[in-house]
Amino acid sequence: MFLYYVLAAVIIGVDQWTKYLTVAHIDLYEVVEVIPGVLSWMYIRNTGAAWSILEGKMWFFYLVTIVVVGVVVVYLQKYGKNSRLLSIALAFILAGSIGNFIDRLRAEYVIDMVRLEFINFPIFNVADMALSIGVVLMILYVFLDEKKQKKNSPG
Repeated sequence: MFLYYVLAAVIIGVDQWTKYLTVAHIDLYEVVEVIPGVLSWMYIRNTGAAWSILEGKMWFFYLVTIVVVGVVVVYLQKYGKNSRLLSIALAFILAGSIGNFIDRLRAEYVIDMVRLEFINFPIFNVADMALSIGVVLMILYVFLDEKKQKKNSPG
């Protein structure tokens, strides 16, 4: 289990480091092209979730994060030993949740900076990527586990 907490800590570290670099080197709302027409870096402060939904509802995000972190830790301790994929998914979800929680506690907004130029998509950060990857891995785990159980069931 320790390894998965280390993975989460590394992701949190990368998230906070990229946010620090963004604030230190880019002005608020400044756009820096990384790959023209594809990817840019743009420093924004988000007081909500994706597309700024629930803007300014910090109490909601605090509560949800505390519940998610609690559930993830319980699941990781209880079921993580049974599946590497499940443990990795939970580590990513844990890291993403804590990464943005740190921002909300410190400043009451989340620092976002990654902007996809070719689609209308919210600007995001490493914690958001970790959450998304964790959810996709969790769905994959559920799908594979269900398939495995059907294969092993009599009938």
